Amino acid sequence: MRISKAPEERRKEILDVAEKLFSTKGYVHTTINDILKTIGIAKGTFYYHFQSKEAVMDAIVERFIEEGVKVAEQIAANPDLNAQEKIFQIIMAQNPEAGRKEKMIEELHQVNNAEMHQKSLVETIVQLTPILTKVIEQGIEEGVFRTPYPKETVEVLLVSSGFLFDEGIFQWDPNEQMDKAVAFTYILEKTLGAEQGSFSYLLTKLGE
Repeated sequence: MRISKAPEERRKEILDVAEKLFSTKGYVHTTINDILKTIGIAKGTFYYHFQSKEAVMDAIVERFIEEGVKVAEQIAANPDLNAQEKIFQIIMAQNPEAGRKEKMIEELHQVNNAEMHQKSLVETIVQLTPILTKVIEQGIEEGVFRTPYPKETVEVLLVSSGFLFDEGIFQWDPNEQMDKAVAFTYILEKTLGAEQGSFSYLLTKLGE
């Protein structure tokens, strides 16, 4: 007997199952029928929520982005943190979750998913920009940052770091990766007008 579920609950179930299948079988090798059989639903139910397998992957990526943005918003709204602490926590909060987001990122790195991968990077930048801009403006008020262009500075930094350190786009060797991490940290401090060494904690993350 097929269990009837609320639309949002069923949609979430499809995403959860598809995410697991994409992680274990791979996006390319997972079919819509695999998703249907695992859940036990008819094609009509699937197509009520999603037009294609690509749309499912797109929704999974959007869900990861929304989760990261929500955490960033909560950190940015914390009145007990200064600007430096907020930036540190927001950056650390974007770390891939073991076995989940990391696997999806690996799938997006596949050639067949290049367009979707690019879209995910752009969407992350678009949604994080206003949040980080407010944090930079807070830092300007606190006297730790000095830039007349907080929003534009955030955009440039997010775009450059998002693409430069993406392993699906560039495959740097460990020494190159660390050199670029050092250079990016230097550029970050200069563009924000921050004290030298104030973002040194990024070297560990960017050099990974």
